[in-house]
Amino acid sequence: MLSMRAVLLALLMVSMSLSGCFGAAEEEVQESSSSVWDFERSELTWYHLPGAVDAWGLETMEFTGRNVPFMAEGTYYGIGMSTFEPTMGITQTDTLMMSSYGNGPAGSTAIIACDLIGMTEALDYACENIYDPFLPIANSNDPYIYVDPWTSRIMKFDMHALLGMTVEWSDDEGASWNGPSVATQIYSVQDHQTIASSNMPALAHPTTWMFCINGNAPHPLCSSSQDGGATWGPETSGAPVTCSSGGLSAHLVGSVDGNFYRGNKGCTGEGYSIFRTTNAGISWTEHPLPTSVTGTADTWNAEEAQVEVDSEGNVHAMWMGLDDMPYWSYSRDQGDTWSNETMIAPPINLTGTGFPVVVAGDAGTVAFGYVGEAGGEEETWNAYLTYATDAFNETPLLTTVQLNGLDDPIDTEPDCGYNRCGGLGDFLDIRVDAYGRTWFSLSHNLADIGIFGTFHEGPSLRGETVTMLPAMPEGGPATL
Repeated sequence: MLSMRAVLLALLMVSMSLSGCFGAAEEEVQESSSSVWDFERSELTWYHLPGAVDAWGLETMEFTGRNVPFMAEGTYYGIGMSTFEPTMGITQTDTLMMSSYGNGPAGSTAIIACDLIGMTEALDYACENIYDPFLPIANSNDPYIYVDPWTSRIMKFDMHALLGMTVEWSDDEGASWNGPSVATQIYSVQDHQTIASSNMPALAHPTTWMFCINGNAPHPLCSSSQDGGATWGPETSGAPVTCSSGGLSAHLVGSVDGNFYRGNKGCTGEGYSIFRTTNAGISWTEHPLPTSVTGTADTWNAEEAQVEVDSEGNVHAMWMGLDDMPYWSYSRDQGDTWSNETMIAPPINLTGTGFPVVVAGDAGTVAFGYVGEAGGEEETWNAYLTYATDAFNETPLLTTVQLNGLDDPIDTEPDCGYNRCGGLGDFLDIRVDAYGRTWFSLSHNLADIGIFGTFHEGPSLRGETVTMLPAMPEGGPATL
C-alpha cells in the first residue's frame, strides 16, 4: 500500500512539473505575439488608414517593418511676435527661423531665430530678431525667407507695392547681410512669390536659386540666379508657354537631383498639376496629379497644390479636394507617374481643411501640415500634423496629432481655412530638421503670435530604421 502511495505521489509531482512547463510555454507564445498597440494613446492623437479609417487597436491587419505605430503627441511654441504668411528655414547650426511681418528695425520684416532644436529638459528657449543691417529694407507686402539646406545661406525677399522685389542674404546666421539686389523687372506685377534652391552647381555658386511669382502672364513667371542671389536672370515662363494655369503657385522646391518643382492648377484650368524644370527654368513640363476623383477645392485653396521631395528625390504632392479634405499622392520617377490619391484626414469628422503644406525626410517618410475645422455649433479651427513612416506601403499607417488643445483653438473665424485668415495670410511653411523632427510654421491667430508646431513626442523622419526622437517639454498657451 505504501508503495502504491509513493507511485501516486511521484506521478502527481511529475504532472505538476509538466503543467508548469506547459504554462510557461503558453506565456512565451503570448509574449511573442504581443500587440503593436502597447502604449497609451493621447486624446489628440489618431492612428488611421487612408480614407479616415480608425486603426487604433486594429489587430486584423499586420503592421510590420516601418509601417508600425509609434507614440506621438503634438504641441506648439510661440515666437514672441506676430507673423503673416510665415515662411521658415533651419540653418546647419540647428536654428529655427520664421519671418515676422513689420516687426524688424524701422518697421522692416524681422527674421526671428529660435533655439528650440535640442530642448529636452525644461521649457526654456529664446527667440530674437537677427535682421538688423545698417540700412534695413522697408517692410513689404509679401515678405519671404528661405534657408539653403546645402549652404545654410539665409535669403530674405521683400516685395514692394507689387512693383519689384529686393533680395538680401546672410552667410553667418544673420550677423551680417549682403545686398540688396533687385530680383525682378519693373514691367511685371509682383505677387505671391516663392523661393527655393537646388544642389545643381551654378556658374558662380555651389547651388542654383530660383523664384517664381504671379506676374503679367497666364501662368507664374520664374527667374534664376547663378551667383547665390547677387544677380537674377529675366523672368520667363514658369510652365509650358501655352499653359493657362493662372498665376498663384504653391511653394517652389529644389530637389537633390537638381530639379525644381512647383504645384499649380493644370494648364487647362482644370485639376492640379506639378510642374518640373530640369534646367533651372529654361523649360518646364506639366505632370497632372490624380484629381479626377477628388476634384479640386471650390475655394481659395483651389489655387495651390503643394509639393516636396525626399532625400532621394521622390516627389510628394498634397492638395485639397472638392470635399475640402486633404489628399496626397507620390511619384518615384520625378513626377512622370503618380500613385492613387490618398485621403489623409484623421477619423474625427473634420468638416473642412485648408492651408496645406508638405515635407519629406528620408525616403519613405512624409509629413503634412494643415488647419482643420472641427464639427460643432461654433466654428473652431485647429492645427494638425499628419505623418507616415512607410509612405510607399500599399496601406500606409497614418498618424495625426492636433497641435493645440481643445480649449485653445488657433481661430474661430467662419471659413478661416478657406480664405485669407489673420496671420495665416496666403500660405504656411514646413521643414524637417537634421534629426527628423517636423516643424510647422503658422500663426495662433487668437493670440496674434507666430508659432512652431511639432511632435514633442514621436518618431524621426530620418534614418534607415525608424527611431523615436528625444521627447521635448510640452509648449502650448504658456509660450504665447
